[in-house]
Order: sequence, then structure tokens, then C-alpha cells
Amino acid sequence: MTTLFNPRDITWLAFNERVLQEAMDTTVPLPLRIKFLGIFSNNLDEFFRVRVAGLKRAMDFKEKYITGSFFAPPSKILNEINELVIIHQKNFDKTWKEIQKEMALESVYIKTSKTLNDYQKKEVFQYFDEVVESNTIPILLHENFPMPYLRDKSLYLGVVMRKKNVQYHSHYAIIEVPSRFVGRFFLIPNEGEEKNIILLEEIIKLNLPHIFSYFGYDEFHAHAFKITKDAEFDLDNDINTPLATKIEKGIKNRRKGKPTRFVFDKDMDNALLEFLIRKLNLSKKDSIIPGGKIHNFKHFMDFPNVFPQNNTPKERQQIAHPEIQQGERISEIILKKDLLFTFPYHQFNPIIDLLRESAMDPNVKSIQLTAYRLANNSKIINSLIGAARNGKEVIVMLELRARFDEESNLHWKEVLETEGIKVLIGIPNKKIHAKLCIIKKRINNKTIQYGFVSTGNFNEKTAKVYVDHLLMTSDREIMADINKVFNVLKHPINNNLSSLKTCKNLLTCPENMRQKLHHFIDKEIEEAKAGRKAEIIIKVNSMSDKDMIEKLYQAAKAGVEIKLIVRGIYCAINQKKFLKKIQAISIVDEYLEHARVYYFYHKGSEEIYISSADWMTRNLDFRIEAAVKIKDKLLKKQIVELLQIQLSDNVKARILDKNMRNIYVENSEKKSRSQIETFHYLNNKTTN
Repeated sequence: MTTLFNPRDITWLAFNERVLQEAMDTTVPLPLRIKFLGIFSNNLDEFFRVRVAGLKRAMDFKEKYITGSFFAPPSKILNEINELVIIHQKNFDKTWKEIQKEMALESVYIKTSKTLNDYQKKEVFQYFDEVVESNTIPILLHENFPMPYLRDKSLYLGVVMRKKNVQYHSHYAIIEVPSRFVGRFFLIPNEGEEKNIILLEEIIKLNLPHIFSYFGYDEFHAHAFKITKDAEFDLDNDINTPLATKIEKGIKNRRKGKPTRFVFDKDMDNALLEFLIRKLNLSKKDSIIPGGKIHNFKHFMDFPNVFPQNNTPKERQQIAHPEIQQGERISEIILKKDLLFTFPYHQFNPIIDLLRESAMDPNVKSIQLTAYRLANNSKIINSLIGAARNGKEVIVMLELRARFDEESNLHWKEVLETEGIKVLIGIPNKKIHAKLCIIKKRINNKTIQYGFVSTGNFNEKTAKVYVDHLLMTSDREIMADINKVFNVLKHPINNNLSSLKTCKNLLTCPENMRQKLHHFIDKEIEEAKAGRKAEIIIKVNSMSDKDMIEKLYQAAKAGVEIKLIVRGIYCAINQKKFLKKIQAISIVDEYLEHARVYYFYHKGSEEIYISSADWMTRNLDFRIEAAVKIKDKLLKKQIVELLQIQLSDNVKARILDKNMRNIYVENSEKKSRSQIETFHYLNNKTTN
């Protein structure tokens, strides 16, 4: 039997393996390799909190019914996940050992409680006394008492305590490592050239005799562990309860989520391990994973900056947009021409500058913007507050259901409403994921509109590391379509999404994007069958929607040339009946590839869209998404050339094949690392 699709969750693990490959790559700078280990760990935590939890819930349904949604039986997928995670964990541990050897060559050492000299012990004891002890709360465990509440983002020490003169009798305790309050790393004051770092859990281990001094124990063993819980929560259907209240309740209910993974130091005392597994109600069906000494490696994304300072490579410096000169009003520029930004190569400041400029412009009457994930100290929000204080009407569509950003967005809702800004909170059962802004000004009784559409969040922090496109425009038809989206968002009770079907320059979900994409693919199929050139290039983060993949299969069967750049989930598989095989690659490098681009040759006229939507069912059917048509010929040419740069990558590109082997693209062409080449391409446009 021919396999038509790869399960999305298995392909996601293949993506995370590509992240691990970056940590394993000795040509990658050492600080970045450590960061990639942190990213790998953080990704895996979220995977277990969301995807594995979802698979376990799915097993409660009839297997035949649910298998169609997952492309394989959930039980089979879970078994494969457990096998792959253990393999990845072994590669992770091996990589970390190798990295520590390289750190030693830079005179950087990770110390443990057992490898400290007397001077270092003195410094660590003092740090514990002054900073750590007040945040350390030991909890004694008893067979007859229930397990205390454990946080799923925290690291714990499982402690075994004994008295040497009493055989076969141990007491157990757990200590939450308080990294949220004091940080995970302590840089021990220098004795010489060496830079010595000790982790917080090792500081606590060293001080166990002091912590438990009241009990008379003289033998201690402590090993790290963590649990990952189901992070999903249901919103009740009570129409009288405000959405914000439901979200707050859901966040609290996450505390009760079932464990989906238990990761522990493989050297943990067996009796304590069995005790914890029993008390957490874990079984052989759960992911019980032995690991190394260090867990919650996500903190290593913020590893101390202890390595020799190297200047930022030219290719990682941001570029000023060539169309914007210092002192120019950005609104005046985009009233004349469209501007395309590609972050993080281009500076993000012009977006903030446009909002600040609009906040102070006496002719600007209103600003409307969608917000999904915002920076902690958001300059976007500060600009909007400035506009409101200057008497503008400011409307923000704030998605309270953005996963793991719910608390942050509830905070922003309160801040914005305090400033008199109208906050929209969306449509029932539809997340608002479109990235839109429209600004309206009134001059001589005439309304002028301009704004922007993006593939990524309006977040100045992530704009430094996420590759995204943003179109600034005053195009009347695009502005008319954006107005239609905001009109729907402002009247959620009517839930009249059908008006979005009339959009001419925006493809919108869930109303017309799927249908329009089908239409464009059908046109390429017609051309291929007629023997003429037919080509499709799609760049997305994830591709798992069965209907869209099957449509691409039809095109490949007809002989359409299909090229895909997919960073993460990729469920398509080449079939023998295809006249032209689908070419699919994934690029994982220092920047996170986040942009979505749809390209159709369209008899040479080239239909090109940049979008917020991946080709996943959740995006196409259950979110409000937008893809904007690129009209300007020069900008279309620029996007095509950027796509070609990525398709030519033979350094950081991996082939997406049936078996998800993550084999690097190799050919006889000159070495081309697309993120470096993209910088040079865009920089040349600035300097020429």
C-alpha cells in the first residue's frame, strides 16, 4: 500500500532534529550551538504540552474516525514519538558533551557541586545565603500523602536523605529550582583567566546538608527531573461569560493538566524514581524519558555571554530600507509607492516610526491594528497609546487566545483599555491571526488611507530573529479589503464572514483563501496539460492540510513544476504517478524562517502573495488570516529573486523526503548559504 502522507507530529520531530543538527554542526559558532540546544529543548517542551497531549486525548475516540485527522493511528504515532525522542536525547547528550570540551578550549567551564575548589565553594555558599536560600522551599514526600502540585515549566530536584547508621531507610523530598526568581546561572567570580559557571540546581545540591540540617541526615543524593503537562484548555460555552474571564479560568485550569512526559536524570535513585512515577500516576503508555544531569535546557537560550567578544558579522547587521531617507515622513513615501520590508535584514524601526508619526499627525483620525504576540515592552503599544492620548481613535484587535501568550495579552488588554483604546477580542471559535494595520487621515474633506500587511507579528523583539515580509502600501483596493476585515472584527456578534468573499486583493481565511488557491493551482494544471510552462513555489512554516496537499498532488501528476520551502511540519510524499517530482527543502539557520509566500507562474503574469497563513487546516478553516497580493513589478521581481536564493541554498537546506532523513542539499554549484546571500542581495539594493 502506497503511503500518501507523513503524520504531522513525526514530521515536526524531524524539524526539531534539524534544530539539533545546527547544535551538532562544528562550523556554527559555539554560543549559537548552545543556543540551538536551548531552542531544541524549548521546542520539545511545547510539543509535549500541546501535540502529545492532543494525541493522548485522541486515543479516547474511535481509532478509525480519528486516524484520518492524524494520517496514522494516534497510538502508533505515540510509540514512534517515544522512540524518536530517546534517539534525539542521546544525540543531544553527546552534543552537549562535545560542546563542553570546546568550551574548555575557551577557558569556560560548567562546574558541579563536586568539582568546586575551596575558593569557589566559599563564593557559592555566600551566593546561596544572600540570594538563593530565601527562594528555596523543600517539600517532604510521604507515601500516605498526595503528591504536591508540580509546575510543568519548572525544574525539580528529587532528594534522597539517609542516616549512615540506619540501613535500608530513606526519606524523600523535592525542591523546585527557583530559576524564575534568581536565574539559572551563577558566574563564579574570577580567580584567573577561567570563566566558571555553576547551575542553580548544583548550588542547591551543595547546600542540602544546610537545608535539611534539622533532621540529622548525613547522606544526600539529588537528581533533576521535570514533568510536562497537557497545556490545552477548553473555553466553556456560557455566552454570558466574557471571553477574558474564560481565558483567565482556562489559565488556572492548566495547573490541573495531566502529565504527558516525565524526564529524569538516568542516575536517579531507583526507589525514588518508582515513588515519583507512582505518585504522578504515570504508566508505560506515558513518555518516561531518562536523560542527562541537566534538564530544562531552554534556559541555555540565554547562556551567559562569557565567550571572547567578536564583532557582529557584517551579514548579521541590519540594513536601512533604501527608499527611506532620514528625516522623511514615511506616510508621504507610501502614498507614492509600495514598500517591501524583509526582516530581520531590514530595520524594524520604520514600522514604529510610521505609528509614532501618525500619532502626532493632526490629520490622522484613526489607527486600527491586529495584535497576536507582542514584545514585553512593546514600542508598538506605546505608539498606539501616544495616538490615543493625542485624540485619535485607536482600535486594536488583541487575540487573547494566542497560545502561551494569554496572560501577556490579558495584561495588554487592561493597559490599552485604561488609555481609552478600544480593544476587540475576536470572533467565537476563530483565532485572529491576520497581520493588518490601517491608518486613516482626513485632508480637505478627503479620506486618505495607508497601512501595512505582514507575514509575522508586529513584535520588534522577534523582528530581529524571525525572517518575515511586510508590505507598506496605500493601494486603494488593498485598503478597502483591510477595512472589510476590520468591519467583521468590530461586529463579532453578527459573525458575518461572508463579506470577506468580496475581497479582491486579500485572500482571507476562512472565506476565500482555500478556494482561490485551488483556482490558481487549477490554472497551472491547465497550462501543464497544454504543454506550456507551469510553476508553483510555496514557502510556509508548515504544510499539513490534506486537501491542499492533494491539490498539489494533482498538479504534480499533471506535470506542474512545484518547489516548496517548508521550515517545519511537512506531510506530503512524492508518488510514482507524478510526472514531475515535488522539490521540497527546509532551511534552518541562525534566523527563524517565518515568512509565507505563494507564487504561481500564471502564464507569465506571476500571481504572488505574502501571507500570515500556513497550509494547515487550523489556519485555512479556523482562523482569520490574510494574504496580500503583491502588485508592484519591482517588488514582485524582488520576491521571486529572494525565493530563488533560498531554492539555491546548498549549505543550510535539507531535503524533505519520504523518510525525513534531513539530508543536506549537496551539488556541484558554488556554496550558497541563503541567509547570507539574502543579506548581500538586499544590502546591494541599499548601496546601489
